[in-house]
This record gives sequence, structure tokens and C-alpha cells, in this order.
Amino acid sequence: MTTADAVVIGAGVIGSSVALELARSGGYDRVVVVDKGPGPGTGSTSASSAIIRFSYSTRDTILTAWEGAQIWWDWERHLGCVDPDGMARYIETGNIVFRTPDYDLIRVRELWDEFGIPFDDLDPASLRARFPWLDVGAFYPPKLIDDPAFADDADGELTALYNPTAGFIDDPTLATKNIAFAARQHGTEFRFHTEVTGVERDGDAVGGVRLADGETIETPVVVNVGGPHARTINELAGVADDMRIGHKPLRAEVFVAPAPPGGALDDGAPLVADLDIGQYFRPMPGGMLLIGGTEPACDPLHWVDDPDTNSEYPTVEVWETAMMRMARRVPEFGVPSQPSGIASMYDASDDWVPIYDRSSLHGFFMACGTSGNQFKNAPMAGQYLRAIIDAAMSGHDHDVDPIQFEGAFTGETVDLGAFSRRREPAKTSGTVMG
Repeated sequence: MTTADAVVIGAGVIGSSVALELARSGGYDRVVVVDKGPGPGTGSTSASSAIIRFSYSTRDTILTAWEGAQIWWDWERHLGCVDPDGMARYIETGNIVFRTPDYDLIRVRELWDEFGIPFDDLDPASLRARFPWLDVGAFYPPKLIDDPAFADDADGELTALYNPTAGFIDDPTLATKNIAFAARQHGTEFRFHTEVTGVERDGDAVGGVRLADGETIETPVVVNVGGPHARTINELAGVADDMRIGHKPLRAEVFVAPAPPGGALDDGAPLVADLDIGQYFRPMPGGMLLIGGTEPACDPLHWVDDPDTNSEYPTVEVWETAMMRMARRVPEFGVPSQPSGIASMYDASDDWVPIYDRSSLHGFFMACGTSGNQFKNAPMAGQYLRAIIDAAMSGHDHDVDPIQFEGAFTGETVDLGAFSRRREPAKTSGTVMG
């Protein structure tokens, strides 16, 4: 029988961050991370677009992203060490966020002002002057390519907010390895190729986890950060029925294509959030673009019962739609002759806001519904879970009196009740933009 002060299920970027924060807090001498994959950040994290942006829909999500950015910008300081295998790098590109009738950015602009997030409000002429390779025509709403209206002329022109400090992390898996390395310096044990098959109870509290090889790890604290497997783990723990906000695995496809003239990283091209056509894209090293979808209403969502059955190969129909939409926004975009990309699994919540919370089982906690838009917030998620765990294990009822977290950079308060499993659905864009 093995014992631990805390077990974290999942060694992705958020699970590793939770482990680091628990291990270095001083209250959890033995933290064990279990993951069925081969290493840190090799699951859904490895397919992340790793974008750092601040264009969310609510106060607490924007503030979380802004606080988190300060950590990515001073990565070595946050970790407290240098990984000898190399350190992930932040690449600043700036971020264009187009307005649409259903995404007017009024609240975003107000909150960026409040938090001191720099931005320019660009009219069509300003967009053309600064980014002449983009067509600023308005085609909303997004359409499938077999819709006769797909080829319609633009109905007006777009305006946008532009933030110059957004960007991306060059290697999401390496970033996770950095976090895991830092956690190991504080005594964290990582076990890979290790699957959780049961959650043990000790009366009305969690008692441990049961592994596929028959071993049980006794612990008073279990944190479910299982990514696309998180819903199954919550069901194993018997805590799913208590949740008002659901989450489940969603297949998501991201493609790589050559950047058009003006749209490459070396050209100073920004990342673009384009709910007008239903795509986002950002430059990559080597003159390429990374292209993903924003899950517009016209696109069928591919929910998956068993994430282990997912094929990593892209779907031709999804690729064709993404490429033709890109050609509308970027006239000089050259559609490749064949797909290149990957299909990974999101763990998506009902309202695209994550769940960082306790559960109905004392000692069992969760970071769920995080895929698609929470890579950037992983360092903050680790701190949020530590605050919730410390409070709950000391007898505080987070459901009744949600923890108020003070941001180290802004000094502003984040209401962690905004990430509750029992919250009312948040008013968001209704897309991966959050």
C-alpha cells in the first residue's frame, strides 16, 4: 500500500501546475502525479495552440489570463529553476480580435481598460493600413462551404481590437516538462503509463485511487485533471450528479499551412481571432500558419464517448472548410493540396468556462472543461486549485463562501466561484474563445 499527501490525475500543463503549487506550498510533502501517457504534456497539451490572449467574455476569465501572462513573461522566475533540457519561450505577436454582431467586444474593451491591458481600437481603414494582407470584409455568420451563401460578397467591413502583447508559447510540451521538472525539485513523483481505474472512499471522504495494476494509493486529496478523461474520472468518484455544469470530450482539429505574404512570423503577423468566418490562426516559426476553428453554430461538433478511440488524422471535410474560410480572409492564402495537422481531444464545458472546484466528495477536487482555451491559464489554475484545496481541507465551505483570490500582479480579486461546478452557465461567446 502506497500513501501520499495528494494525488493529481493528469500530467498535462494544468495537472503539472497543480502538482507544482501543492508541492512547493509546504503543506503536501508527498505529491504523486499519475498519467496513462508516456510523459508530461504528451496528451491534449501536446496539440495545444499555446496562445496567450486576453479576449475572454467575463471579468474573472480576462483577469486570470492577464495575471497568467505575467508568469509566462518571467518563466524562469515562476519555476524557480532552469530545466537542463531547455526552457519554453514566449513569442510576442499581438492579437487581432474581430467584432461580430454577436461578439461586440464592449465588455472586453471595458475590462481591458480597467486592468490596464493595452489595445488599439481599429476601424477598417486602420486594419487595411496595418495588415494589408487581410481582407476586412464582413461575412458573418460563418458558413459551411456547401452553403450557397458562402460565396456571397461581404456585407460591410470589420472593426477590431488589437492587443500588442499577446502571443504564444513556442512548445507546449516543453513548457509542461519545465513545470514537471520544477515540481520534481520539490519532491513530486510522476508515474507514467499509469491508469486510474477507481476512486476509493473513506466514509464521506476520498480515500485514495486504485490503479490498473491493482495498486492503491491512499491519500486524503485527489485532484482530477484528466483532460478528455476527466468526465470518466468524475463518474468513478461518484461526483458527476452534483454538477450543474457539464463537460465532455470534443474532437478538435488544427491545421498547418504555408503563411501568405505578410502573414508570416518574420513579417510581424499577429494571431487572429476571427469569429466572423469561424477560424483563428497564428504564425508559426518556419513561415507557416497554425489554423483552428472557433466552433461556430454551423459547424457540427464531434463529441466522443471514448477519447481513446480518437484518430489523430485530420478530416478532409473539416480541413477543406478551414482552408476555404482562410482564403476568404486572406486573398493571397494558397490552399495546400493535402491536409496537414492533427485532431486532438478537448475537455469542453457547457459554457466554455473551466471548472476549478471542489466536489461533493470531501477531498476530491477537479480542474475540468479546460481544453481549447486554458493552456495560457495553467499557472493560475495551479494556484487556484491550491487555494481551494487548502481552504476546503481546513473546513471552509467554498460552495457557500467562494474563495476570493488576489492577483499578484494587478492586486485585483478573482472570484473563484466563477469557476464553480455548480454555477449558472456564464454568458460567453459560446465558442472556444470563452
